[in-house]
Amino acid sequence: MLTLFLHKKMVQGQIGDVQYANGIIQFQAVKLNVHAFVIDGIAIDTGAHSLVKQFLQFFSTQSVNAVYCTHVHEDHTGCAAALQKQYDLPIYLDGLSVGEARKKGKYPLYRQLFWGRRKAFIASPLPETFQSRTFEWRSIFTPGHAADHTAFLNTSTGQLFSGDLFIQARTKVIMDTESIPQIIRSLEHVLSYDFEEVFCSHAGHLPNGKEQLRAKRDYLCSLTEEVTDLHEKGLTNKEIEHKLFPRVYPITRFSSGQWHTKHIITSILGEK
Repeated sequence: MLTLFLHKKMVQGQIGDVQYANGIIQFQAVKLNVHAFVIDGIAIDTGAHSLVKQFLQFFSTQSVNAVYCTHVHEDHTGCAAALQKQYDLPIYLDGLSVGEARKKGKYPLYRQLFWGRRKAFIASPLPETFQSRTFEWRSIFTPGHAADHTAFLNTSTGQLFSGDLFIQARTKVIMDTESIPQIIRSLEHVLSYDFEEVFCSHAGHLPNGKEQLRAKRDYLCSLTEEVTDLHEKGLTNKEIEHKLFPRVYPITRFSSGQWHTKHIITSILGEK
């Protein structure tokens, strides 16, 4: 089985008052990772079930009162059921996905091989604002990567936990369910808040995070203009794709096209 050839690694550490665990999985040229964070008694995201032993070991060293998930994707909620069973923790998730969380995760086989099979868990709808032991927080709805995506702002410290809103500044591939225009709107929304430091579920700690989120917004806006201009000049979607993104990325082949540069083009032109 493919799982026998997956290389798994866990890196743990601390940045200021934030503890983190970073689970890394690699198969040939495809390398994926995901973080879980703990700060002031709350966990943000739970990690993937394929690394459940490693993430549970991390959480066993932490003092956690509640779990807040940025979205229902399996690499962010994969250990939610195990945490709930072992520690009876309340878990919060955007209301759009509370029902989905009660069922076993359904997603393509390649994602199951990387991230494992998410088990069902019970979640409560995210509050707009909440408190940890000493800090005040705000949930910021930021759809685009996922319909239920939410970032968490520690309004007491100016730390933003951005889930999958950032990942990288210059997006080259997206899933077929993602929307570039919606991501731009979510970036605009989150940039209206007061913060500097960002903790990204994949890129990790970004000390100048607001600047990097702004750079991503600017890149996606510029990309939208390029795609629109080429479309208005009569180029087909395929021609635009080849012109702007000539490289084929390993994740595109491995995911049988669920991750692909062409989805950037179609999502942009879909709102024109």
